[in-house]
Amino acid sequence: MMYQKIKLPNQVRLITVPQKETQTANLLVLVKVGSRAENLKNSGVSHFIEHLMFKGTKKRPSTLALSKELDGVGAEFNAFTGKDYTGYYIKSDTKHLSLSIDVLADMLLNSKFDAQEIDREKGVIVEEINMYEDNPMMYVDDLLEQTMYAGHPLGCSIAGTRQSVKAMSQADLLGFKNQFYIGNNIVICLAGNFNSQHLQELKAKFKFPLSTKKFPINKIKIKQNKSRVVLKFKETEQSQIALGFPAYAYTDKKIYALQLLSVILGGNMSSRLFWQVRERNGLAYFIRSFLSVYEDTGALIIQSGLDKLRVESAMALIVSELEKIKKGVTPEELKRAKEYLFGKTALDLEDTSHLAQWYGQQELMIGKILTPEEKNKKITAVTLGDVALVAKDIFKINQSSLAVIGPFKNKNKFKNLLK
Repeated sequence: MMYQKIKLPNQVRLITVPQKETQTANLLVLVKVGSRAENLKNSGVSHFIEHLMFKGTKKRPSTLALSKELDGVGAEFNAFTGKDYTGYYIKSDTKHLSLSIDVLADMLLNSKFDAQEIDREKGVIVEEINMYEDNPMMYVDDLLEQTMYAGHPLGCSIAGTRQSVKAMSQADLLGFKNQFYIGNNIVICLAGNFNSQHLQELKAKFKFPLSTKKFPINKIKIKQNKSRVVLKFKETEQSQIALGFPAYAYTDKKIYALQLLSVILGGNMSSRLFWQVRERNGLAYFIRSFLSVYEDTGALIIQSGLDKLRVESAMALIVSELEKIKKGVTPEELKRAKEYLFGKTALDLEDTSHLAQWYGQQELMIGKILTPEEKNKKITAVTLGDVALVAKDIFKINQSSLAVIGPFKNKNKFKNLLK
């Protein structure tokens, strides 16, 4: 799949991925700042700024004015904040791409950050935090990362705390934005059907401040030789658990073997955990394994909603499956996992949103782009031995962390399962 990368005069990196057979285009702007760049005082500031970008500019003075323009052409638009970066996108029919470019540039460069709007939005974000914490299936991942990355910004909630959000001032927000929303800290990716005129418009309008300033990350070193358990007491019918193991960063060569291991373990409906925990023993409706990957570290996480009366049985079964997979996987399992990843990639990249994310994220976080074909070659090259080595390296029970939400108060019984 062809793409082009150019650097604009203000050091913004522009990635274009043409897809002439589609009728849509996705414009994605990624800023390399997220919650890991924060501290306890300004926790949640990246996420707060993301919200304020939709609150109006001089040209479009309100959320309603902005939304009407994009809704009027059937565009999809949203934003997201992660721990490593923040993203903004508009996906539209190609004939409305000029509007998408104008609106997104206006939002990111000219948002008002009105003091009254900031005060109103504090209430919105506090309710977002309340919603998240009231949903055990969502909140258990937060609890796990608080435990795995205790004392480091990676362990803090992306939305911040109620206290930090309420205390944030207009000066705090603008100061943080002006520090990080600069040329060399931004990647723009345009994927889909577009022409040279669209590129000229894009170059003319995204006038982020010129800067070559670097922002070294606050690296984390995980030193753990004893399992960790955190319990959140909540009267629920179903218990939520998340079991995490320290793993690899974006650029680690073992990441491809780790992806395949995760698929075989709990990545789909034919995976080992799905079959053993749900289908054979009826202990869960939902169970999966997935990767959480950052610049300097990562994790393999197993998450499940379990019968509260049989949590111990389910946990014992999960730990047993981890011990089994350390002995290796079969050639058939490895072949099927590879084909699964190839198929998922092909399906995902039919969508210009996924296409923009694929290219933009790699450029932002790694500075080097692998095409889907190049990544598939890396996956093809993974051997049975590679997967076995990764399983033995990752699944060390004394380095695990477990988060549990449910009607439990006795932490020791869960600690005993992780010995």
